[in-house]
Amino acid sequence: MKPGIHPDYQKVIFLDSTTDYKFLSGSTRKSNETMTWEDGNEYPVIRLDISSDSHPFYTGRQKFASADGRVERFNKKFGLKSNN
Repeated sequence: MKPGIHPDYQKVIFLDSTTDYKFLSGSTRKSNETMTWEDGNEYPVIRLDISSDSHPFYTGRQKFASADGRVERFNKKFGLKSNN
């Protein structure tokens, strides 16, 4: 690898702004904000809007569209009769 062309890889704290969930990981992103982690060391903080703690798919709060409604709209649009 050529020296001086790669960004610095460092440990950072990712903080979910909505749930205050945080985890330590590696990243090349820079931040002026720092926070003390559980190990007593201070790391840069990257704020996230959504993480696995607040994303609807992972939390089970996802809303699914009704399949029956879609079928009925299709049949209505193309003039098909229901089998009921």
